[in-house]
Amino acid sequence: MQELPARGNALRMTTMAGIKIKRFREERTLSRAAFGAWYGAPGSTVQGWEEDGKRASGPVVNQIAANGIASHADWYVQIRTENDMSSWAPDSWTRADARQMPHYEDSAALDAATTQLSSFPPLVFAGEARNLTADLARVAEGKAFLLQGGDCAESFAEHSANNIRDTFRVILQMAVVLTFASKLPTVKLGRMAGQFAKPRSADTETIGDVTLPAYRGDIVNDIAFTPEGRANDPQRMIRAYSQSAATLNLLRAFAGGGYANLHQVHRWTHDYMGRSPWAKKFADVADRIGEALDFMEACGISPETVPQLAQTSFYTSHEALLLRYEQALTRQDSLTGDWYDTSAHFLWIGDRTRFEGSAHVEYLRGIGNPIGMKCGPTLEPDALLRLLDTLNPSRIPGRMTLITRYGHDKIEAGLPKLVRAVLREGHPVVWSCDPMHGNTVKAATGYKTRPFDRILAEVRGFFAVHRAEGSIAGGIHAEMTGQNVTECTGGAVDVTEQSLADRYHTHCDPRLNAGQSLELAFLLAEMLNVEMAERRRAAA
Repeated sequence: MQELPARGNALRMTTMAGIKIKRFREERTLSRAAFGAWYGAPGSTVQGWEEDGKRASGPVVNQIAANGIASHADWYVQIRTENDMSSWAPDSWTRADARQMPHYEDSAALDAATTQLSSFPPLVFAGEARNLTADLARVAEGKAFLLQGGDCAESFAEHSANNIRDTFRVILQMAVVLTFASKLPTVKLGRMAGQFAKPRSADTETIGDVTLPAYRGDIVNDIAFTPEGRANDPQRMIRAYSQSAATLNLLRAFAGGGYANLHQVHRWTHDYMGRSPWAKKFADVADRIGEALDFMEACGISPETVPQLAQTSFYTSHEALLLRYEQALTRQDSLTGDWYDTSAHFLWIGDRTRFEGSAHVEYLRGIGNPIGMKCGPTLEPDALLRLLDTLNPSRIPGRMTLITRYGHDKIEAGLPKLVRAVLREGHPVVWSCDPMHGNTVKAATGYKTRPFDRILAEVRGFFAVHRAEGSIAGGIHAEMTGQNVTECTGGAVDVTEQSLADRYHTHCDPRLNAGQSLELAFLLAEMLNVEMAERRRAAA
């Protein structure tokens, strides 16, 4: 990975072997002197291996490899020491390889916009991000389940209270179904209040004889295929911030102001879902929850005495793609001195920016937020482990979520090697399944779509792999909306290729509609039931 010059201090490096030796010692409460005695080396020499990147002699390297502590190759993999953040700053990413970043013609306008953003209040707070890390740590242990969902790309044109409410209540419905079935708390994480920027496979788009810059999300330019619309405008970052603030304000009101009250569970179903068999099934679940709440209230347990019944925790997330925006909203926590990206509680690195030497990796390694990383067919185990050591060197539980995106026909062949590597190295990660991106096809009618049966097949494959490998299938990451769109084919209320044109509204990729999202939740609940039964049998 490209190394950055230190600010005031020399950058301290060690090797993967040094990290593994230190972990081996600490797990067995061995002093450096005691460990070194096995190999005829004093404790100071072991300290050099662990902290300064020094290499042992050939015979000692052979012995350590033979004992399964560190391989020969581990001595040549250099990484930063765990606690060395002297080389990191909110802008240190600018000296790394920045891909998928828009070019702004007017650098003065860009600087003015980011300076203005830097003066704005944070959208989220460090304590909230730490709470999410703690919640995700329970997911990693199999004591909770992660539900992450929302728009492929938020738009300025479709921003309204009704759209925010509709997506929020579908996520609530899905969470209730998952919790009711699995008896596990569901961590609710929206792709909302900041999911504007989108990576592109090409910098330009051509229609007929006209070639213009690619649409990179409303935070960068406009979807309208005109020279004016496709011009990258830094003022759009200001508008995205304002829309995110308004969205967060409403989400916080919904989550804490009574809308999430379990006594309202019957009211969360959209009117247009009445013809779905899953709406009837949800009504049955709601009836059973209502009966349980009535019993609890008779026992003196009500929203007035237990506020958790009337409110919920809801977090926000987006892909950290537009780094000038993220940098402008990076703040130092007054309590801990740590840096946090206050644009969202959770940020993730996409498949196109997940490489060693990446500016996005460099930026995210320094913030205290919990972070995610997309993992697909091009990611090899050694590269994954190096990225994990860079992004979570202290191995903080709940810090890292690995979001797999393979495709329904590739996941069972490609995922096991990553799971085995992570288990072998002991990284505490959340495994989450993105069954959307690997299953995009072009319909005969010309629309980009995602067949529901393929989405479901990838989720089943995800659970099967983790069950076979003895790992924990911890979550789902879905692009969905509360609107009655026709973008993904299939599902109980069958959307056909011919009906895609009826309500195809996405600004980017196809999303599950409310009925398909609820159907996915019930099918997920069945898989979780099987998973929990397996865990109980294994623990017996």
